[in-house]
Amino acid sequence: MSAPDGTMFAPAVEAMPREQMRVLQLDRLQAQLASVAQRSPFYAELWKAAGFDPLAVRSLEDFDAPFTTKELLRDSQLAAPPLGRHAAVPMVDVVRIHASSGTTGQPSYVGITHADRESWTEVVARVLYCEGMRPDDVVVHAFGLGFFVGGLPLKDATERIGATFVPIGTGASDRVVQSIRDLGATALMCTPSYATYLAEYCRDRLGMEPGELGLRKLLVGAEPGGSIPAVRKQLEADYGATVSDGMGNADVFPIYLASCPEQDGLHLCGQDELLVELVDPATGERLEWLDGVEGELVATHLRRECVPLVRFRVRDRVTVTMSPCACGRTSPRLHCAGRTDDLLFVAGVNVWPSAVQDVVAGIAPRTTGALQILLADQGPVVRPPLHLQVEYGPDEEDLDGLRGEVERALRDQLVVPARVDLVPPGALPRWEMKAKLIKRRWRASEHRSER
Repeated sequence: MSAPDGTMFAPAVEAMPREQMRVLQLDRLQAQLASVAQRSPFYAELWKAAGFDPLAVRSLEDFDAPFTTKELLRDSQLAAPPLGRHAAVPMVDVVRIHASSGTTGQPSYVGITHADRESWTEVVARVLYCEGMRPDDVVVHAFGLGFFVGGLPLKDATERIGATFVPIGTGASDRVVQSIRDLGATALMCTPSYATYLAEYCRDRLGMEPGELGLRKLLVGAEPGGSIPAVRKQLEADYGATVSDGMGNADVFPIYLASCPEQDGLHLCGQDELLVELVDPATGERLEWLDGVEGELVATHLRRECVPLVRFRVRDRVTVTMSPCACGRTSPRLHCAGRTDDLLFVAGVNVWPSAVQDVVAGIAPRTTGALQILLADQGPVVRPPLHLQVEYGPDEEDLDGLRGEVERALRDQLVVPARVDLVPPGALPRWEMKAKLIKRRWRASEHRSER
C-alpha cells in the first residue's frame, strides 16, 4: 500500500482508474466466492437452493447470487450461536467480536480475524483521512467504546494515521469539555446529535460558546446529519470548525463512506475490499452507476474471513454522483436519503425522517432543530397529516406564526401535509448516540419485534 500523499491515505487505491478497479474487484470476487463456498454452510445451501454457481462468475455483470438480508443473518445466528452458520471460520480464529445496535431487539454479532481487523483499520483510516484527520490532530472520541463498531475500530484507524486518540466515550460531557481544553484537542468524533447537544451544554451549563473550545474539525457519523446542509451549516457556525461526515454498517465495515473537502457526497473508500452495487429497492433489479440514479446499496466483501457477506442488502438508499471530484478520488459519491426501512409514505409521497430534519433545522434559530415524528400506526404508510413535535427557539415569541411556517415549509419542500406541535426548548430528548427521529406510539404488544 502506498503512503499518504497529503490528500489521500492510500492514493494508489483511492485514485485508481475505475476500469482498473473493476478488474481488481473481479479477481478478488472470484477468489472470495470460491473460498466462501467451501467455508460457509449458510452460503453453500443458499446458493444451491437458488441455482447459483459461485465458480461460474466470469464478470461483475453476471454476478447474480441471491441477496443476503438482515433477517437471514439473524436466523443464521439463532440456528448456530454465537456468530451463525455464515461465520466461515472457527471461533479460535476470531480475535474480536462487535455487535450491531440491535434495533429489532436481537443483537447481530460480528466477529473479525487478524486479517479482517487489518482490512477494517485500513479502510477506516482512509475514511478519517478523507474527512480531514492528520497525524498532528488530537482527537477526542465521544462515540461509544463498547460493542459499537464506532469505538475500537476508530481507535485503531486514528492510531494508524498517527493522530492522538483520546477515548472519552458517551455520557461524560464534562470530561469531553475538560479534555478538549486540557489537551488542546483539534478534532471531535461524535454523532451530529451529540455535537448539537454539546453546543447547548456549553451555553446552558458552562456559560461559554462552543467555538471557545478551539476545535478545528468535527468528524460526525452513525446517523444522518453531517451531510444535511442545514445541520452542517449550524454546527460549523456553532463551533467555527469544519464538519465532515462518514457512514458505515456493523455488518459491512465500521465506516466505508466519507465526505471530502469538496462536500459533494460521500466517497466509497474501500472499493478494493468491498464490491458495492446499486439496486431498485422494490424489484431488486441492478441499476447502472449514472449521475442522479437513486437506489439501494448492496455490498459484497472481497476478502472478509469471518462473517463474510455476499450481496447483502444494506438498506441505505442513495443518489449517485459519478462526475470527477476535485479531490482526485475516483470512486462514486453517494448522497444518502435515508434507509429503506425508515422510509415513510404520506398521502402517496415518500418521506425520509432526515429530510424532515433538514427542513426543521433550516428554520433555526426560530427552532432549535430538535424534533420527533409521532406515528400512531406501525407504518410505513402514515395517515396524513404527518404529526411531529418541534422545539421552538429560546427567543421565539410568535408560536402561532412559527407553527404555520414549519407546516408550510414541510408542505412546500416535501409536498407533505403536516401537523406540528411546538414544545419548549429542551423538551425533546437529546441523544449521545443515534438520534431517534421517530416515536412510535402504538402498543408494543400489538407489534412485537422479530425474535
